Amino acid sequence: MAKELFILPVDLMESQLSTIDLLTAMFPSDGELEIPESTTQCVEKLRSWCEDPSFPPPTIPSTLSLTVSLPILEGEKTIQVNISVPLQCETPETDHSPPLGYSLRQPEWMSRAEVARLTASIPAGDDALEAFEYIQAEASRFLEHKQSEAVVPEDTDRGPIVRVWFYFPSLSTRKKRDDMVNLAPGYALTGFVLAGKPGVLCLEGCSQDIDSYMSFIKTHSWGDIPSYQKKVSERFRETEGVQRVFPGMEEITDSLGERGGQRANRGDMQALEAWLGGKGLQEAFEKVIF
Repeated sequence: MAKELFILPVDLMESQLSTIDLLTAMFPSDGELEIPESTTQCVEKLRSWCEDPSFPPPTIPSTLSLTVSLPILEGEKTIQVNISVPLQCETPETDHSPPLGYSLRQPEWMSRAEVARLTASIPAGDDALEAFEYIQAEASRFLEHKQSEAVVPEDTDRGPIVRVWFYFPSLSTRKKRDDMVNLAPGYALTGFVLAGKPGVLCLEGCSQDIDSYMSFIKTHSWGDIPSYQKKVSERFRETEGVQRVFPGMEEITDSLGERGGQRANRGDMQALEAWLGGKGLQEAFEKVIF
């Protein structure tokens, strides 16, 4: 059975409203702070009630929500923080407001598990500024570490380098593509992902690492996809005298120019052919696409 909740006393409610005012002052620019219309309307009702609490308090939700966009690494990236401001408590008489709640919207450069770990470590309390500083510091450290991992990995003792090409009749889901890019450094892999119809995945690394990576992708990242929809085939495996030509793992979908098709999802194969040709990989293109 759900616990009965009580509206906060006037002084604590005013404190919660002051927190919202503070956030509005801290993030005055468009795009920095998102306040739903329902939150704005509820705030106005509560201000009126705080001025004259002799009337019954308005029917209100248990929390108010708003979202702040925080810059990371001097604005190189951003991360969005959902903030919950409690309006109710479990006892009718309390001296302290319930703490603010924080959750993170998953950015394209973090996995779901990484977001969950960062969210769980955010310090609890009413000091939103402290929470924001912590999130920015930890997210910046994460990005710096990720960027350092993006350099070409050492291949000593990992076995000979191979280059493997995978073909997808269709590859579109943003989350799946992000996982392909974000998980590759952990397996000492470099290469690229191209989304669209068709989609292409190229991986450079030792055979065992590539096989382990693909197994993890299919089992975890694609775990919610029916098996009959996991259409991917290995088209070409280069094994003789392979040297890495890709400095890291990246998605190249938007860098090859405009895409065709009703949903702009047909990749420009001529652009891909020219791009790979510039890297000395013309033969691979012909074996993978044709």
